[in-house]
Amino acid sequence: MKAMVLNSIVDLEKQLNPLQLAELPMPDPKENEVLIKISVCGVCHTELDEIEGRTPPAYFPIILGHQVVGEIVELSPTVDSLRIGDRVGVAWIFSSCGNCKFCQSGLENLCDAFVATGRDVHGGYAEYMTAHHQFVHPIPVNLSDMDAAPLLCAGAIGYRSLKLTGLENGQNLGLTGFGASAHLVMKMVRYEFPDTKVFVFARNEKERVFAKELGAVWSGDTTDMAPEKLNAIIDTTPVWKPIVMALENLEKGGRLIINSIRKESKDLNYLQQLSYPDHLWMEKEIKSVANVTREDVRAFLSLASKIPINPFVQEYALEDANKALLELKQGKIKGAKVLKINQ
Repeated sequence: MKAMVLNSIVDLEKQLNPLQLAELPMPDPKENEVLIKISVCGVCHTELDEIEGRTPPAYFPIILGHQVVGEIVELSPTVDSLRIGDRVGVAWIFSSCGNCKFCQSGLENLCDAFVATGRDVHGGYAEYMTAHHQFVHPIPVNLSDMDAAPLLCAGAIGYRSLKLTGLENGQNLGLTGFGASAHLVMKMVRYEFPDTKVFVFARNEKERVFAKELGAVWSGDTTDMAPEKLNAIIDTTPVWKPIVMALENLEKGGRLIINSIRKESKDLNYLQQLSYPDHLWMEKEIKSVANVTREDVRAFLSLASKIPINPFVQEYALEDANKALLELKQGKIKGAKVLKINQ
């Protein structure tokens, strides 16, 4: 099968083509696994973190990708809950132990044995992959493969981020960064919190215009002050600078949700500007998002099907994965980027 593989940690400022096209053996499903013929795979900012070593892969060479949609073409004899021909998705959570206190309390995303698709095991930048049958997700019939792919991570992590804000209808929400995840949060908010005003902070003028088109009442640069204080802010940027400004824009008792698996260190000095009375006092909160659970993925797919959510998608061939990743690195973002693999 064809796959785009990462052979080592790479500095994307110096190496513009970190992935190489390779011909690899077809994977065989082990006990409790299914074999999936991949139709599409979304491109996520986490892949940049993996490539540049902020959350390094478990081994090399490795196939990245954790927003996978495809068709089951083979089943382990131990799998009886799925059928050949089922259309399914694989998300960031590849598996967890199932036995620890976190797994037993519905917080499998915090499990010490959490296994990430495309980082700890091969992912979806390929024609085929295997996955445990309990960690694949049926795709609703009214969602196309291309629409469903970004929902599996950008949408699911956005869903979890919005849930963690504790937002109530009519309260102000800020979105810092306006890529794949944030534009899906916007669609959720318009459905679930119709009286909430959304304020968007983005460094790219095209992203700010796009945000207004989708219903933001205001959009500005990440260094701007919003015209109103915000009850909650979701940060989806890879850097530290917007964190300082987000805290300044928060209302008293407001909550900042950091939706990022890692932050780049190049602007770490901005944290020195944090002032306790200006940014943290008055019971402001900061909460991080760590991974997603299976329930997050399935609940969001159900919600997306009901609304319905049709993300803005840019398509790329599998062989053009490096181009999609470089554009993501350079901030050339509008909606979600998805690799089209098998027809």
